Amino acid sequence: MKQFPTDFLWGGAVAANQVEGAWQEGGKGVSTSDVQPHGIFGEVNQRHDNTFSLKDKAIDFYHRYPEDIALMSEMGFGILRISIAWTRIFPKGDELTPCEAGLAYYDKLFDELEKHGIQAMVTLSHYEMPWHLVTEYGGWVNREVITCFERYAKVVFKRYGEKVKWWLTFNEINMSLHAPLTGVGLQAGCTESHVYQAIHHQLVASALAVRACHLLIPNAKIGNMLLGGLVYPLTCKPNDVFETLQENRKWLFFGDVQCRGTYPGYMLRYFRDKKIDVVITDEDKQTLKHTVDFISFSYYMTGCVTADKTLNKQIRGNILDMVPNPHLRASEWGWQIDPVGLRTLLNVLWDRYQKPLFIVENGLGAKDQPDAQGEISDDYRIDYLNDHLVQVREALQDGVEVLGYTSWGPIDLISASKAEISKRYGFIYVDRHDDGSGTLARSRKKSFYWYQEVIRTHGASLKES
Repeated sequence: MKQFPTDFLWGGAVAANQVEGAWQEGGKGVSTSDVQPHGIFGEVNQRHDNTFSLKDKAIDFYHRYPEDIALMSEMGFGILRISIAWTRIFPKGDELTPCEAGLAYYDKLFDELEKHGIQAMVTLSHYEMPWHLVTEYGGWVNREVITCFERYAKVVFKRYGEKVKWWLTFNEINMSLHAPLTGVGLQAGCTESHVYQAIHHQLVASALAVRACHLLIPNAKIGNMLLGGLVYPLTCKPNDVFETLQENRKWLFFGDVQCRGTYPGYMLRYFRDKKIDVVITDEDKQTLKHTVDFISFSYYMTGCVTADKTLNKQIRGNILDMVPNPHLRASEWGWQIDPVGLRTLLNVLWDRYQKPLFIVENGLGAKDQPDAQGEISDDYRIDYLNDHLVQVREALQDGVEVLGYTSWGPIDLISASKAEISKRYGFIYVDRHDDGSGTLARSRKKSFYWYQEVIRTHGASLKES
């Protein structure tokens, strides 16, 4: 099989807080992303002193989306994954009435996508939530936030039900273990019990959104979204193998609850052993039975795990600490490149859940430099994506049901980790720089034409690794 299925969905993925800008326009409220002007790893800043943040304007997608969508259409996109900024719909998060200006903005965006024959996939919460819900409610550790999120989800389902048929609840929901403020709105000093209680509330809210979507838009599909943090044992020592099982369970747990509708025994034991007290009501248990229709995930890298403390020298990658794999090369950001790991992950998820899979993030961040003619020959990105897509094709032949592929950052955007644009992912170059300079002009990279041909040929143009 050289070609992908004809109904395979090709496209790209972006997030509101990384592309839109216009952070104080259209009635928008302040989000957790807004008070992290230097990214997930930066300190919280209330923005009272007009602190510069590249995200405030980002790439100005809020105003320039018609131009950007036209370029994506030129590549042949069948789907674009976006997120709705919760604070555009409910500026504080706890209002009873939504902001009409915010609702109207996304109406126009979805209409523009439809004009170009591009389906929308919408993430309800992508690395941001109303800051008011953090300062006044304490974030997701407060059960009241569930009600606020459910209200928000129902409003957008009713408003866009005829325009959007693909939905996701929380972006990389397992990220809360590594970045609690970004994931569940918990600030410094929170305990592990607080984090898992907040995660539980978010899992309940996700299930309530699934129930609401099934009731309000019965012909739509709603999925979860995992950070695919697959790790390998560093050696074949039994302790390394078991340690790896435990490490993978830390993120698979989120999939287990959202796909199977109940807490797995290994997680309940973890709570007991660590003396973590999570309040789970009988009503919660019933709610969790509303499981997702499909599983979506991001995949960038793998790592290794060892039980040997002396060898456990960790590196930072995709906000996860992993032991480097001595058999893999790394990107200039230290993320190890493992195309076969994507095939492995697809098989692991398919074997575990038997639910359709959707790869909603995958890509290579690099410092693209235009040449004297202003052109960017990003062969390194082409090679990376080609090799990963070849492994997706292999997984399809393995019998895995893969619905589609949306590359991360089809257009250059602001990174989540450090709020910089020098780490570029796009097929489309944006003339903006970390200091805020640049014209914001768009131009096509070499990879633009490569991806266009991949989509046109249904993957037949891919080169064997």
